[in-house]
Amino acid sequence: MKGIILAGGSGTRLHPITVSVSKQLLPVGDKPMIYYPLSVLMLADIREILLICTERDLEQFRRLLGDGSQLGLRIDYAVQNRPAGLADAFVIGADHVGDDDVALVLGDNIFHGHHFYDLLQSNVHDVQGCVLFGYPVEDPERYGVGETDASGQLVSLEEKPLRPRSDLAITGLYLYDNEVVDIAKNLRPSPRGELEITDVNRNYLARGRARLVDLGRGFAWLDAGTPESLLQATQYVRTLEERQGVRIACVEEVALRMGFIDADMCHRLGEQMSQSGYGRYVMAVAREFSG
Repeated sequence: MKGIILAGGSGTRLHPITVSVSKQLLPVGDKPMIYYPLSVLMLADIREILLICTERDLEQFRRLLGDGSQLGLRIDYAVQNRPAGLADAFVIGADHVGDDDVALVLGDNIFHGHHFYDLLQSNVHDVQGCVLFGYPVEDPERYGVGETDASGQLVSLEEKPLRPRSDLAITGLYLYDNEVVDIAKNLRPSPRGELEITDVNRNYLARGRARLVDLGRGFAWLDAGTPESLLQATQYVRTLEERQGVRIACVEEVALRMGFIDADMCHRLGEQMSQSGYGRYVMAVAREFSG
């Protein structure tokens, strides 16, 4: 499976903060926001990743992540200069996807929960159609919404409905088989001129090839796209990290524990940031791992 992180857009809901910088490069806790979706793909054992961003932000992402080799990854980059819809990621990333399945994650989405690794591993292999992830929210009318029947089967998808049929919001993590590339290429733009991800998902649903995984209670899904949600995400991360003594979305630690890099490499990466608490944490993880 290949991975795509969609980190475009101008972050207008965060202006003036994002006038000169991508929102995905803003800090959430002690790390850039982009680390959170990147760690999701890594936990899914995905090592070939395409990061889609604006031309303005391209060099900043390159400076931060490079080609990914330091983490045992291959990170390539592509440009999306105007809002063209989430499904446009598959048109831009067609060559990257090739003949493989693909996972798409939005650059401002944060996922955290017990057994998340197991949940990802049980769904990323041999995807038949599409796999969506639902999360119960109090205000589903703000989101795409999935409705399931008594057996948990996905039966409908609605985009920001006035009268939602369920409280399950469709999160910014999507798994697809290779057919998604052709589906996206053949979509008609919506009235707002974008290729809508909901139209992709409805295509699969109409053929009985879409399913919804309910993330359920005890899980955290945060969309850090507004000042309020960015602050909430930071407070959540800091509270959890201070109480548990572990870092969420520490990509060096994830790379080590996934076997992408060894403890020596992890320690070297930490040494490069040894003046920060984050760097010292990475070094400590490497020492603990090596025994």
